[in-house]
Amino acid sequence: MNQELIRIVENIARDKNIDKESIFIDLEEAMISAVRKHFGEPDADIVVQIDRSTGVFTAFKDEEQIDITKLGRIPAQTAKQVMIQKIRADERSSIYADYTERIGEIVSGAVVRYEGGSLIVNLNNRIEAFLPKAEQIMGQSHRPGERIRCIILDVKEASSQVKIILSRTHPDFIKRLFELEVPEIVENIIEIRAMAREAGYRTKVAVISLDDKVDPVGACVGVRGSRIKNIVEELGGEKIDIVRWNDSSQVLITNALMPAKVSEIALCFELSRATVVVDEDQLSLAIGKHGQNVRLAARLTGWDIDILTPDEYNQGIERLTSCVKKAEGGNDTVLDKLIALGIISVMDLDEVGTEPLIKELGIDEKLAGKLIVCAVEEAKLIAEEAKQKRAEKLLKKEKATKPDNPQEAQEETKEEETTPEEAPKEEAVAQEEIKQEEVAAEEVAPEVTPKEEIAQENDEQEVQDES
Repeated sequence: MNQELIRIVENIARDKNIDKESIFIDLEEAMISAVRKHFGEPDADIVVQIDRSTGVFTAFKDEEQIDITKLGRIPAQTAKQVMIQKIRADERSSIYADYTERIGEIVSGAVVRYEGGSLIVNLNNRIEAFLPKAEQIMGQSHRPGERIRCIILDVKEASSQVKIILSRTHPDFIKRLFELEVPEIVENIIEIRAMAREAGYRTKVAVISLDDKVDPVGACVGVRGSRIKNIVEELGGEKIDIVRWNDSSQVLITNALMPAKVSEIALCFELSRATVVVDEDQLSLAIGKHGQNVRLAARLTGWDIDILTPDEYNQGIERLTSCVKKAEGGNDTVLDKLIALGIISVMDLDEVGTEPLIKELGIDEKLAGKLIVCAVEEAKLIAEEAKQKRAEKLLKKEKATKPDNPQEAQEETKEEETTPEEAPKEEAVAQEEIKQEEVAAEEVAPEVTPKEEIAQENDEQEVQDES
């Protein structure tokens, strides 16, 4: 019996990942509760010890040894209940400690069922995790029994269970997938410097190689796209752009906006804004579907990116030039300084304010104030012009959907329509016109012979029969 107890303790410790010493302590505390229940003395000094090697019980009550095997059925049931509660508590603590250390790691499990939009995933035979609806990739559905991979996002300890929260939309999920597929990342030959993701649609990953002999983009793509293909299949067809990292912000922004070709970039460090000029045929490519490409590029690089065509860029420079020359003391030198600072429009000048102009460019305080005043006035004019253009566009749309003269259209439809009261009158008029035509025809018609009359009557009779 005692050796069997040791074997049972070892099996529980192995199956539930609990320390053997914790189980022995739980057994001793359960026995103490059973002894108190048996004797009904809550203040008695009771000690129960279990030999860890032999499994022999020794129990003392007020320093007197007692036989714990003769306590009876009710104390044994009490010991059983206490033991179950304590082992469950130890199991929850073990699970919480184990998975708290694994936050951010990829785990695989089998889909069990859906509960209110959340997906229950069985990680092993004793642990179930939750994949909330917000952490699921939009458009993907999973069947019971299907195996999926997720990242451990958080672990929460509730009163009766440990809640393990999974995610498939977190950017770190992409990073862990790259680590599984690209061994150079694990070996620290290639490093992922930045990442921006819109789950289910597109992801941009900026990588750099610490070894000049290794191409970071080619290593991530793999031979004939084998490595990146596995990641895309795991994500259900989500597009992944691998961008070459560069410490130069201009080069990095150019790489991030690919496949669009950039003509010119102006950086304003005061506003953390990058003004990017692209040709007219590259504009839609640079912006992307619903602005996705430029939005992800901005998040990847950390810059607020504005996309302009050459005409828009030149128009902004012209307005800025006129604004500078309006201010007393403004000249081409001041304009060149502003452009060098990354200010390419009066809106930028209005946002920057006077302080950077004085400190960074060394412009006189009075001149800086005049420049800002002119910029504010010009910005108001631009805002009014934009409102007028929007109003004109709305009017054009309304005219395109409505007729030119609604009253005339209504009168024409009224004239074409015939009311039920007017219908009998029109029929009577039509019949009278037919009779008059018949009378006129009889007057004009030549005389006919009896044979001809008989032939005409036969013809009319045949017509009537056919009708």
